[in-house]
Amino acid sequence: MRLYRHTADLPAGERGAVVALGNFDGVHHGHRAVIGTAQRLARDLGAPSAVLTFEPHPRSVFRPDDPPFRLTPFHIKTRHIQALGVDQLIVRHFDERLRTKTAQAFVDDILVGDLGVRHVVCGYDFLFGHKRVGDPAFLEAAGQAHGFGVTMVGPVSDPEGGVYSSTRVRDALVAGRPREAAHVLGSPWEIEGRVAHGDKRGRTIGFPTANIALDEYLRPAFGVYAIRAGLDRGAETVWHKGVANLGARPTVGGTVERLEAHLFDMSADLYDQHLRVQLVEFLRPEQKFASFDALKDQIIRDAEAARAVLADS
Repeated sequence: MRLYRHTADLPAGERGAVVALGNFDGVHHGHRAVIGTAQRLARDLGAPSAVLTFEPHPRSVFRPDDPPFRLTPFHIKTRHIQALGVDQLIVRHFDERLRTKTAQAFVDDILVGDLGVRHVVCGYDFLFGHKRVGDPAFLEAAGQAHGFGVTMVGPVSDPEGGVYSSTRVRDALVAGRPREAAHVLGSPWEIEGRVAHGDKRGRTIGFPTANIALDEYLRPAFGVYAIRAGLDRGAETVWHKGVANLGARPTVGGTVERLEAHLFDMSADLYDQHLRVQLVEFLRPEQKFASFDALKDQIIRDAEAARAVLADS
């Protein structure tokens, strides 16, 4: 996959692609239907397949005071899209200039002028342009005027009729239902980052933890989770079972929200290593204990519960 951090000045051979348009936060089953449709059309037309997305997420520009909400920060979204096998990932910087660009100017300047699109694919709820006046019907009319095709992909639902959407993933995570989130996403939801130094209290009770900052990630239900944690080993990711606390650690007077992951049967030094943590099952809400000894006893029970949940996986 070729990554372009702009839309202007693409090599001539990269123009004329079939382009999937969207934010694609989560890269869930609905997003994959849009991208997969673009790939199939690209094969039929003998054109490159491309994804055009926006960074930072437009919501952070429209509503900068909102709490963190991202499901897949850029580097994770890139990895998921690359795994789908598209030819190009084109990232357009979303700023005030793009926010105020009219829908017609978006088509004229970016889709036609910069990309020379052969065909555009979008979801039924895709909106663009100043005041979000651009929609699939607008694109269809623009395509007729400029000579490119447009395909709109409708809602994609699971066998029970639930629509795959980023909102559904967020709602499930906030409610402490990571398995439902995984059902929509197609894989467990992950938090990843560099392991940072903490206060090392876990070492004193036999439960050392790898600490990861939450940064722009959505805040799921605070509490204890059964997890799988992946460590980069060259091109391979090696997975370990474990248990994690996600929250502010009120028993020890914590104020900074973070993920503290304990990997079972792991004694290696993980500081500064890159760690991927999948939330598998929510075990209990975060709570404040009367003493550190009471917290220690609960951690032992949490580890036993996590081992039971992960026993068959």
